[in-house]
Amino acid sequence: MKHFFCFSVSLLLFLPIIATQVYAQTKILGIITDKSTGIPISSVTILIPATAEGTFTDDQGKFVLTTSHQLPVNLVISAIGYSSDTIVINKSNAALQITLSPSEVLGREIVVAASRVPESILKSPVSIEHIGLQTIRQTPASSYYDIIGNIKGVNMITSGLLFSTPTTRGFAGSGNTGMNQFVDGMDNQSPGLNFSVSNVIGISILDIDNMELLPGASSALYGAGGTNGTLLMTSKDPFQYQGLSALVKGGVMHVSDPEHGATPYQEYA
Repeated sequence: MKHFFCFSVSLLLFLPIIATQVYAQTKILGIITDKSTGIPISSVTILIPATAEGTFTDDQGKFVLTTSHQLPVNLVISAIGYSSDTIVINKSNAALQITLSPSEVLGREIVVAASRVPESILKSPVSIEHIGLQTIRQTPASSYYDIIGNIKGVNMITSGLLFSTPTTRGFAGSGNTGMNQFVDGMDNQSPGLNFSVSNVIGISILDIDNMELLPGASSALYGAGGTNGTLLMTSKDPFQYQGLSALVKGGVMHVSDPEHGATPYQEYA
């Protein structure tokens, strides 16, 4: 009886503490879309001011934020290319429907190709062409790698569906040994060829975050292979883009080639 009484007293003492911890965890969820188009926005930052609590939206614009602060709380919402907004959350039962208005971002891009440290593109000591995630998604092309051919000063030689060679100075040809291509800081050239075979062993469209092209000589920062330019390809941050994504493509190649014949084209990611 004595042991039962001690156990009951201990349980009554710890129950308020457990209840307080459970009550302190508040879950806020919702979806963020473009105000003008209604399209979900990915990689939007959601933060609670003066705290370390925050999260990001996924590819469908959805987010889930768990906070230990009691409601109401303020949420600061920001994304590149959109005007920041602050909203007050009074309850966490219903899913939030948040819209952001597009804004001009000329000169606000952050690049690393010029000096290998993050800096504003306007403060860059050399000319840099930056291709963001929104541009990659909106460009109609069989491969996002083909976007490089639309940049000023770039000559693109296409030798096949999966083999395109960019160059920014000098003579263009199939296979450019004078242009560096780095994927997350690692040289992407094929062993034995001494040049990168397009994006065959690069990043898939699901994982690409941005590309930076440094036209002209860049050997001082990226080695002797950069006499015709350097291309930096950066993958997505797993902390910003959480969850699972899959991609399946199918098609037909060599439709009008009588010697080779039509063959299926498949891509999985």
